[in-house]
Amino acid sequence: MSYEVKVEAFEGPLDLLLHLIHRLEIDIYDIPVSQITTQYMEHIRALQVLELNEASEYLVMAATLLAIKSKMLLPVHEGDLEDIEYEFDEQDPRDELVNRLVEYRKYKEASVKLKELESNRSAIFTKAPMDLSGLQPASADDNLDLEVNAYDMLGAFQKMLRRKQLKAPLSARVARQEVSIKDQMTSIVNRLKAAKGRTPFTELFPSDDKAVLVVSFLSVLELMKRQVIQVEQEKNFTDLMVELKKETWEYEDDSFE
Repeated sequence: MSYEVKVEAFEGPLDLLLHLIHRLEIDIYDIPVSQITTQYMEHIRALQVLELNEASEYLVMAATLLAIKSKMLLPVHEGDLEDIEYEFDEQDPRDELVNRLVEYRKYKEASVKLKELESNRSAIFTKAPMDLSGLQPASADDNLDLEVNAYDMLGAFQKMLRRKQLKAPLSARVARQEVSIKDQMTSIVNRLKAAKGRTPFTELFPSDDKAVLVVSFLSVLELMKRQVIQVEQEKNFTDLMVELKKETWEYEDDSFE
């Protein structure tokens, strides 16, 4: 079974690189290319499993990172050390990538600021005064951003795939299996209800079938987008926890049309 899907949660290769730089606490002006390339390729493998339409953009960046890594691994001969060091300082193979990342970060930060201004402005109403004494105050959680972003989810998905691959049997019978995102969303919500509303991310993927795993992951993203669930992480590199929001406990099957 082949899936060709487009997920808005993944913004692009530069966004992924910025996420990894922030997560690994790396200086953007002194990127350890070998380390960042390894982490980036892990995410690429998960994207390939998902067969996203825009995955080709990430492959182009992967090729760029590998090219930079190769240039930085070129041997330096002692006799020409001073000349080569001077030339390397002037033409660091990372410079072009760093410049692109810095520019992208500027626009990303500006977009966040504009979104905040838009949100603040949307809270201003020009209308006649009214009695607000009977209204309930808005919940503090109504407009909270998710603590875990799509790339954190992708990293957790890749780790889970590696574990399941190690447990896979030496032989298996292949059978076609049709799985819908709507059905998986319902299944995930029911599984969370059975777990009293909170469970580790990996517990939502009991199947070892690739098609089911992919659809389940996309279903989790869709549930996050609809604010039916929230995903939290205590600190970097710890397991993700998925929680069913209190106001969504009454979701029924027809809620996911």
